Amino acid sequence: MLASHRESEILDALKVEGSCRIQDLAQRLGVTEETIRRNVKKLAAQGLVRRLHGGVSLTEPVQEPSFAHRMSENTAAKVRIARRLAGLIRNGDSMILDIGSTTAYVARALRAHRNLMVVTNSLAVAQTLACRNDNRVFLAGGELRAHDGGAFGREAHDYLRQFRVDHAVLSVAAIDAVEGFLLFDMQEAEFSRAVIARAGRAIVAADATKFGRTAPIRIADPDVFHTLVTDAPPPPDIAAMLNGAGVSTVIADDGPPPLPFPPDEGLPL
Repeated sequence: MLASHRESEILDALKVEGSCRIQDLAQRLGVTEETIRRNVKKLAAQGLVRRLHGGVSLTEPVQEPSFAHRMSENTAAKVRIARRLAGLIRNGDSMILDIGSTTAYVARALRAHRNLMVVTNSLAVAQTLACRNDNRVFLAGGELRAHDGGAFGREAHDYLRQFRVDHAVLSVAAIDAVEGFLLFDMQEAEFSRAVIARAGRAIVAADATKFGRTAPIRIADPDVFHTLVTDAPPPPDIAAMLNGAGVSTVIADDGPPPLPFPPDEGLPL
């Protein structure tokens, strides 16, 4: 995980430039070169950067694929997870759904539910659940990001403070045996923390490919989450982390690959 906002800023600079001099980073961030070296050492220990003579570079991209690409990955698992999670939601429940691709599949799986109160920062989720079955859908304000139609920032956070809901339904980029639930994007992590604070139960929807992956930003301590819905049992070290944090694991029912959603249930992308 990233222990400081400065480490996130270093990664942001490297995403743009590929490599940077220690001296330049120190001047840009207003700290000493020794401070930057300590941050770089921590990032290198996580395998996120490579230390160079007088500088630092990325070891590999630390950004997720595009939202459209993620919507096309592991679709059978995501459909199965979404339908299992939808079974945990009752007609009339209230919830906040985030911008993740698995959460988008959850929105599809909820289309038969009635009288839902849904708060979301995802344009796609709002379009999926609005104007049907007496649902009430609230879209958080702010500028919509071009690549995924998500709203973030102060306006979205201020909007969330008006609500107290039954469930928070969240996607994650990685699940680590030590750090717990991780994301690539600082805005998404900050929004997830705000969502968890407004919900009675925090549910993570994540397929098994997330187990053992790494991402630079920790959302929160694992014990603030209540339930993980996934498509396969987690490996022993991650299962131990979940059990120790009191997170219940729900495995989507085994069986043949689920049928795709009908054409009229597609999310606008």
